[in-house]
Amino acid sequence: MITKRIIPCLDVRDGRVVKGVNFEGLHDVSSPVELAKYYSECGADELVFYDITASSDGRKLFTDILCETARSVFIPLTVGGGINTVEDFDRVLKCGADKVSVNSGAIRNPALIGEAAKLYGDQCVVLSVDVKRVDGVFRVFAKGGRENTGMEAISWIKQCVNMGAGEVVVNSIDTDGVKKGFDLEMLEAVCNVVSVPVIASGGAGCMEDFITLFHTLPKVDAGLAASIFHFGEVKIKDLKKVMADAGIPARL
Repeated sequence: MITKRIIPCLDVRDGRVVKGVNFEGLHDVSSPVELAKYYSECGADELVFYDITASSDGRKLFTDILCETARSVFIPLTVGGGINTVEDFDRVLKCGADKVSVNSGAIRNPALIGEAAKLYGDQCVVLSVDVKRVDGVFRVFAKGGRENTGMEAISWIKQCVNMGAGEVVVNSIDTDGVKKGFDLEMLEAVCNVVSVPVIASGGAGCMEDFITLFHTLPKVDAGLAASIFHFGEVKIKDLKKVMADAGIPARL
């Protein structure tokens, strides 16, 4: 049986890891290099590194801090932020990333997904989608959750997977940082239309939220979280033991 993955997320701004609520009110947490090293050693299955202001600032992702972070980890590293061209994919991969996450760049140019998948393989292309309910409809947001694209999220995700995205990270803006549990309704809607791995992001507040996620939605492949890991509220090794005890396959 395929194990469920636990993935810490490093939201990086100006070379520091930050965390907020509903994508707002960001507070400084730590050095991405030190945090990455810690997670690599304490049982994380993968790591996500987002340069969260690259797209909104209209600049390329910082490569120096990324290279240093990549050198410090021995688990798969997914990197995103300011990915707009296949050249950006190439640059980030050469910095040490294993997979590249694309969000706003794909919104501007959906063909980017297919181009990157042909060059680097579907498994390398991760679609990251920031989704928020607007008048009861799941809408796609761009530029770090600041801009409503007007696009319906579920059909957009299906389209991108059909073009070659090999994995989908579903970021619920509604539950981000709130610590009341993952957005199960949103995740179920995504799982119903794609056959690639789906990663749940936004809302984890305790170990039980992961148990509920994987028991309720067995199709979800991984749970991603930030603050509960950054601030030591949940230890990854403890979480995995609780998962295993609950009958959820985990890499111990």
